[in-house]
Amino acid sequence: MSDDTATSPSDDGAELPGYADALDELQSILATLESNTADVDLLAERVQRADLLIRHCRSRLEDARFRVEQVVSGLDPKSPNPATDA
Repeated sequence: MSDDTATSPSDDGAELPGYADALDELQSILATLESNTADVDLLAERVQRADLLIRHCRSRLEDARFRVEQVVSGLDPKSPNPATDA
């Protein structure tokens, strides 16, 4: 299982933070955007970064959901055991 602080490459080759760090960065971006001190020159860049982080977090959540479903289905006595079906 992967560590929550692990990074993974993004579409543009940049490293992405783990899920918890991505959420922290998103909260920081949101606070900046909500403040009256947001630098207009950096606004588009921050919004693009937020979009990338949101897609990254959704992907991590979907992957985790899939893995949990696999584990749970393996615990169901009615479902076939993938290890013995090979």
